Amino acid sequence: MTARHPAHPCRLLLGAAAGIALGVTGPSQNSAAASNEPPARLSDTGLYAPGSTTQIRAGIVAFTPQYPLWSDAADKRRWLRLPAGQAIDASNPDAWSFPPGTQLWKEFSHAGRPVETRTIERLADGSWRFASYVWRDDGRDADLAPARGTNLPVSAAPNGRYTVPARGDCLACHGATAVPVLGVSALQLSPDRDPLAVHGQPLRSGDADLRSLVARGALRKLPPALLAQPPRIAADTPTERAALGYLHADCGHCHNRSGNLVPLPLTLAQSAAEPQASRMQALRSVVEAPSRYRPPGMASQTQVVVPGQAQASVLALRMQSRQPQMQMPPLGTDAPDAEGLALITRWINHDLPQPQETQP
Repeated sequence: MTARHPAHPCRLLLGAAAGIALGVTGPSQNSAAASNEPPARLSDTGLYAPGSTTQIRAGIVAFTPQYPLWSDAADKRRWLRLPAGQAIDASNPDAWSFPPGTQLWKEFSHAGRPVETRTIERLADGSWRFASYVWRDDGRDADLAPARGTNLPVSAAPNGRYTVPARGDCLACHGATAVPVLGVSALQLSPDRDPLAVHGQPLRSGDADLRSLVARGALRKLPPALLAQPPRIAADTPTERAALGYLHADCGHCHNRSGNLVPLPLTLAQSAAEPQASRMQALRSVVEAPSRYRPPGMASQTQVVVPGQAQASVLALRMQSRQPQMQMPPLGTDAPDAEGLALITRWINHDLPQPQETQP
């Protein structure tokens, strides 16, 4: 069955812009080079040791972003591989440059069973290729999902179903940023991890962070100040830090200043290089900011965030809805994130700075 998703402004631009900018297809460095198709099986992507779909290949590192994206309560594992002798250029702390040959994998599981593994690969011509693999019932391998996406019966997932995105839908998140890699960044891999991050997980043994990547030569040109004092989101309170981190991870890949795709004046991506400036940009863009969307039954004049009134804030209302034309994020979830919504509600009602504090 073809995956179905609600319309979203950024998706209307993807066919004309993002497909070209990111190069969804292109020459491959693996066995599928001739057809430009990803490998037919996950075991052929290079993630696992030969003959195994459980043992990770030597040289591949695991990572756990401090602000994980909500995906209907799926458990996730993530890995990164760089080509031999190559490194990430981190001279721009907020837009790392990954060498051709870079591969990333993200595994989604429900009730202890892997369901899907997604891959991103930077090809020889500098373009990026996306693919999804659906795990077989016996767990011995995963097969390339249809390019149009698919729906799977998974009892532990919301409504008993699991949606594998279409390859083009991957660009709705990954195509609206300066770099399509979202979870490997100075802020996400900072050793100064937020203890209140919603759905945050402690680092697993062997997980990479900024310092370990620099130590192994996988990350170069990172400004020394970010090693001496690891980046963190600027905030007046711990709740504000967690709330801005949540919005950064779940919303900032579309709502940012990259100039790509989403024409709304929201700036929710946080900066490792300029934390205070990005905090103020985020607050100015949402606090008492007029909303172009009016939920049914609300007044004609609505605001993205109304200080002290989460029930009147369009941001919170769209987070809790799963009506196709209203829900946010528009893709990738069938159920609202109750913990994330509780955090944002607490922030709006109790910790949000007064409007005069958000002025430049």
